[in-house]
Amino acid sequence: MTDHPIPPLDPDDWEAFRAFAHRVVDDTIDHVRGIRDTAPWQPIPVSTREALLTETLPRTGVGPEQAYTDYASLVRPYPSGNLHPRSWGWVRGNGTPFAALADYLASSLNPNVGGFDQAPVLVEQTVTRWFAELMGFPDTAGGILQTGGTMANVIGLAVARHMRSGIDVRHDGLIAAPQRLLVYGSVETHSWLKKACELLGLGAAAFRRVPVDADFRIDLGELQTMLSADRAAGHRPICVVGTAGTVNTGATDDLEALADLCAREQLWFHVDGAFGALVALTRAHAGVVRGMSRADSLAFDLHKWGYLPFDIAVALVRDDRDLRGTFSVTAPYLAVETRGATAHVGFYHADRGVELSRAFKALKVWMSMRAFGVDTWAAHIERNIEQVQRAVARIAAHPSLELLAPAPLNVMNFRYAPPALAPARLDDVNREILLRVQERGIALPSGTTLPRGYAIRCANTNHRSSDADFDALIDAVVAIGDEILREPPP
Repeated sequence: MTDHPIPPLDPDDWEAFRAFAHRVVDDTIDHVRGIRDTAPWQPIPVSTREALLTETLPRTGVGPEQAYTDYASLVRPYPSGNLHPRSWGWVRGNGTPFAALADYLASSLNPNVGGFDQAPVLVEQTVTRWFAELMGFPDTAGGILQTGGTMANVIGLAVARHMRSGIDVRHDGLIAAPQRLLVYGSVETHSWLKKACELLGLGAAAFRRVPVDADFRIDLGELQTMLSADRAAGHRPICVVGTAGTVNTGATDDLEALADLCAREQLWFHVDGAFGALVALTRAHAGVVRGMSRADSLAFDLHKWGYLPFDIAVALVRDDRDLRGTFSVTAPYLAVETRGATAHVGFYHADRGVELSRAFKALKVWMSMRAFGVDTWAAHIERNIEQVQRAVARIAAHPSLELLAPAPLNVMNFRYAPPALAPARLDDVNREILLRVQERGIALPSGTTLPRGYAIRCANTNHRSSDADFDALIDAVVAIGDEILREPPP
């Protein structure tokens, strides 16, 4: 027993906490409203870095006021920058204030959405049903929300392994497989697939990397050749992964042709649609993902082109029985009753994924879709594509700039390449341009390496961006490039 009072974790003065919470919300709204007036990214000062990394373990608390003050000075000024309208690095959305409030509501309610007879479970069921409908999946489909595209894709590959391995992989494990199980995706497939093959016991060597064509789409002829050769060598192909919107270039594989091939070869067809799947919501560009509705499983993020705060993604499986068959477990403490707190629903989501304890991710999806409507999301997606296409046209017309890859959707790759710049210096100069653009707080693109060299890369999933923002980036790239050429060679 303790001989002194234990400080409560709930406020001891609720009205004072109410005033404090109002101030926190007001400060946050001011911060997001004024985000354009800040740098997209800035380096963390040495003193701040040291303060964060060397702080001693707090045995006694400093109180909510001081904790918030420290957050405001040490953390809030130095995020990765994706709130900003000129943030186009990697593929990251920037969230909305309304969805952030929904996250607060979800956290304050604090349900475990692994199961139980409760409204939050029904909300997630509804949300996944809506997305199955939007993606053209049948009424038999099942789904579950995940942290991001990697985990949603892992769900899909786990179901593929369960359904196509030819063994009882859940009971006996891969040691019972008489043949090597293989998975196919293009060389442009996101790194999740290698990680998933390792995690699921298939091994990194099970990921067979298929060459791409001039448009960075999987080469179907090469895929067929590899399948035939691997079968002749005694291996067992189980799954082909098609990509709707590659990270590097935004390319989308011929999903219709891949669906035909998988049907013919009796392979599981999984689509990684991390951001590109949501093109299906639009009228102008839905044809890009034609054939995606024929996938056996599909994964996509909502913190990219869904414009929601991290983290939130969707895993869909064509037949819910396959999803449940891959993950369902029983235990005495997970008993489902005909009455009481486990009736009706049981442990619905725990039986369709890895996690038992799960946060209420669905609330920000449900509230945002109801507040704004799917058509609003679609309109923003179309505008993002239009912004990039306009920027691409300007780059193509500029004598000092060069496009390094097709830009079919919202991703563009370009470089500073005036006639006066020696080819041997192209990569180094453009890498330096990128770093100066970031460090000077002008914009936040990222970089990548393509067959033709180093590229400054923009992936536009930003609902705050304008044409003027892209103009500012293009102007800065040229100005900084000219600046570097005037400097003495290193």
